[in-house]
Amino acid sequence: MAQVKLPSISAGENGLNRYLAEIRKFPMLEPQEEYMLAKRFLEHEDTKAAHKLVTSHLRLVAKIAMGYRGYGLPIGEVISEGNVGLMQAVKKFDPERGFRLATYAMWWIKASIQEYILRSWSLVKMGTTANQKRLFFNLRKVKSKIQAVEDGDLRPDQVAEIATKLNVSEEEVISMNRRLAGDASLNAPIRASEGESGQWQDWLVDDSDNQEDMLVEQDELETRRAMLKSALSVLNEREKRIFEARRLRDDPITLEDLSTEFDISRERVRQIEVRAFEKVQDAVQKAAAARARALVTVED
Repeated sequence: MAQVKLPSISAGENGLNRYLAEIRKFPMLEPQEEYMLAKRFLEHEDTKAAHKLVTSHLRLVAKIAMGYRGYGLPIGEVISEGNVGLMQAVKKFDPERGFRLATYAMWWIKASIQEYILRSWSLVKMGTTANQKRLFFNLRKVKSKIQAVEDGDLRPDQVAEIATKLNVSEEEVISMNRRLAGDASLNAPIRASEGESGQWQDWLVDDSDNQEDMLVEQDELETRRAMLKSALSVLNEREKRIFEARRLRDDPITLEDLSTEFDISRERVRQIEVRAFEKVQDAVQKAAAARARALVTVED
């Protein structure tokens, strides 16, 4: 992956505009093309294939990076860190699992960016516990959900609600809100070097008709949902209940609550959860492999 060369990002708004315009020139990949490129890189370490996989997803990195503009760090550096995560994702991506690279790479990109932000901020002052990190990266999202969009300090009731949702103290919420003041919007206007004007998010959108891309992505989402639904059928009722409660909920149910519900030990609940996950994973992988073989057969 060291041989994959990416467009450079110069400092300043003009440099960022040039970079965004340049990465829009790289074409998006159709599912079958992405699959074959990933296979070539995985099996033969084909750097040309890797280059196409990486450059076709640079817009995804930029879009994700723009969501972290409120941390007072140079956006060019945030994008560069996201590109590192993208390259790591390409290196580890297994096309036989049946998912698109964008779905897999998203988590690597976010992890790389978040690690960079955490390194750049004063962790001694900010705190390093899991709850404090969750507060750091989720405060603005929670504020938006409760419509706390005004500038300045939060109202006492808003502070209390956020503290409860994120399991931190009210003092931590107040302190973090002040540290993160001045968040920027993707709707902020910019002026391009060619004299055009628009918003930040406009530069992340492909000029070409993307209706087919939208249909492909929708089909991919529906396929993943169908595979998961089919995979869940291999579980018995108890396994399914525990798997869904622990793995598919935004707020997972605790082992303690499930142990009470089924009148078994917490360790037994954990064992059932792990076994259920393994069974679902195996079923999804088999379905994905079958789908990949079908795609290759159709292509031939």
